[in-house]
Amino acid sequence: MKNTIYSSRISIFLLTVFISSTALLTQVYADEVIAPNATSNELTDTPEATKVAEESTTEQPKTLPLPLVTVYKSASCGCCAAWIDHMKDNGFPVEAHDSDNLNQYKIKAKLGPGLGSCHTAFVGDYAIEGHVPADDVKRLLSEKPDISGLTAPGMPMNSPGMAPKGSKPSGYDVISFKDGEAVGVFTEY
Repeated sequence: MKNTIYSSRISIFLLTVFISSTALLTQVYADEVIAPNATSNELTDTPEATKVAEESTTEQPKTLPLPLVTVYKSASCGCCAAWIDHMKDNGFPVEAHDSDNLNQYKIKAKLGPGLGSCHTAFVGDYAIEGHVPADDVKRLLSEKPDISGLTAPGMPMNSPGMAPKGSKPSGYDVISFKDGEAVGVFTEY
């Protein structure tokens, strides 16, 4: 039995070497004998080559890893933990810190009156205040507007971390802010 398995493996190996060698020789023969003066376009502009090229270009480019989200929250904040889970579920690495003095992070974030929420996060050069959906954070990082960050003021009921997991955000706005002032609606839900 062992000899039969060993024989089969050798046969498969030899067949693989033969096929690889044949393919290599065929390419060399095509390059040097069939069309020695052909341009690469003349050899590749065939229906078969076009099909292979189209198939290989339909692959999605690899996306870069998302940046770290650093969150500051109260140790007893359950909705903050749910928002952190939402961010992780959407591909963000998250580092959470419990704090008894969240105001220092809201000052660092350049939040103004009426813009605060239960937790403050930082990602890249931006501040994220409250229950901002991960898709808005991704859009923010992609578009790179000249703002301090995004906020979902208060604790909107149908926002990530406040609503049941997997619910669509609804009934509130995500606000862009700069230097303590709201500058516009980033997304309306």
